[in-house]
Amino acid sequence: MNTFFKPILGAGLVLALAAQPALAAKDKTPPAPAAAPAAATAIQGLGVADLEAALANTNAARVADQQRPVTYKATIDQYQARGRALQTQIKAMEDKLRKDASVPTANRALLEQQAVAMQKVQESGKNELNQIIRPVVYSGEFVKEQIEDKMDQAVKAVMARRGVTLLLAPGAVVLNTAAGNDLTPDIVNELNTLIPAATLSPPAGWEPRQLREARAQQAAQQGAAAGTAPARPATPAGPQPDSR
Repeated sequence: MNTFFKPILGAGLVLALAAQPALAAKDKTPPAPAAAPAAATAIQGLGVADLEAALANTNAARVADQQRPVTYKATIDQYQARGRALQTQIKAMEDKLRKDASVPTANRALLEQQAVAMQKVQESGKNELNQIIRPVVYSGEFVKEQIEDKMDQAVKAVMARRGVTLLLAPGAVVLNTAAGNDLTPDIVNELNTLIPAATLSPPAGWEPRQLREARAQQAAQQGAAAGTAPARPATPAGPQPDSR
């Protein structure tokens, strides 16, 4: 297909080059150079920082991202192989269901059973894959938390050094043309000093902060509900004496 377009592009290029001398003869005055845009002045006391980008660009995060596929190669290979097997299994079930449904006298109840069975395989397969890949996901979260634990210290140090009293996220700024207000590179450098490297694999039983906080919140809610539940009256040990 490209062979049809190449001659057209070539002819257009020749015509454009041939027209240049005529245009030059018509107007020999060279165009005035475009004025360079004025450099934006950084606003004193104001800073902008992308903390997610800063975290991802630290040496600790970059090295961990390089090591993870090697350290967890067996897990990743198992995840991919099982995913392909499940995909093949589900496709076969889907093809059979479609073929059976195309028969005019198809049994609707049997078709529904096939659909339910296929859905169960999909759901169980998703849970199985999540279970297989969990160590890899937890590794990423573990490294992220180690860097996040130093983020507050790094941000405060950079703000103090740069004389910044108000720090904004990129999403809170419509337009910022002053590179001097961007603290992200300085925060990356500060994090590299505070945490040069991170531990790749979490200890046994470790869970990401989001899960830990969710469990703690659930436990607190259950405790509060148990504390506010009305007390049940004590069950009498035996028959009560007649007051008459």
